[in-house]
Amino acid sequence: MLRTTRGWGSGLLGILIFSASLPATRVAVGGFSPLFLTAARAVIAALLGAGLLLALGQTRPARRDLGSLALVAVGVVAGFPLLTALALQHVTSAHSVVFVGLLPLATAGFGILRGGERPRPAFWAFSVTGAAVVAGFALAQGGGGSSVGDLLMLAAILLCGLGYAEGAVLSRRLGGWQVISWALVLSLPAMAALALATLPATWRGIGWPAWAGLAYVSVFSMLVGFVFWYRGLALGGIAGVGQLQLLQPFFGLALAGLLLHEPVAWSMLAAAGLVVLCVAGAKRFA
Repeated sequence: MLRTTRGWGSGLLGILIFSASLPATRVAVGGFSPLFLTAARAVIAALLGAGLLLALGQTRPARRDLGSLALVAVGVVAGFPLLTALALQHVTSAHSVVFVGLLPLATAGFGILRGGERPRPAFWAFSVTGAAVVAGFALAQGGGGSSVGDLLMLAAILLCGLGYAEGAVLSRRLGGWQVISWALVLSLPAMAALALATLPATWRGIGWPAWAGLAYVSVFSMLVGFVFWYRGLALGGIAGVGQLQLLQPFFGLALAGLLLHEPVAWSMLAAAGLVVLCVAGAKRFA
């Protein structure tokens, strides 16, 4: 019970950190190209992760873990950041919330395929209901969609779900922060080459909001958040803790209200309450 509680607490902290990722990405693509943004955030996070690995004397992963680390890198180091950055050139961050609401289902599905988990049927009922609430709320709050952006977001969610589930399985052997750090180090040569190839022609005109967005997604979205998230998935279960992602859109809207002084409607509070109930039910039957 204590292990599960710690897992849910760690997972919740990870979700709080991830909640600002899409808004930060939206701001960052105002100054950087999606390719450079994806590569630069990965390079910065990889250097930080490598420093942690060296400072704490971590042993290299076994050869049998390299394939799984590659899947993590494809899913959350390259795939999700690049596809969301491309999508946010076509859709608003509010519209992208629709797809974030589907992320728990993707994580749970890959958790079953890769992690061998078998949640009870009631889990799926709560999970689908929660995803439907999030999707319905997001659609009611704002449009700004396009077929290109929607397809990019759908692909991003599938790759992210795979990366989350694969990383959680590895975390049971390597540890949460070690998994994301090794995945970043593994991807460093390719990402460094991509960053150099896509350097901005000029740094003039890139405002501080874009730099702040790059800093956030590099340090927090790409590294710190995963330290807590993978630990939570490993301790509390992929399918169960993965349902905390249903709260991510609402945390993001709350941050927008507090930091950007955007209005928060009563409908957000009502929908968030329903989602909390769905998360609690999913946790009960995971």
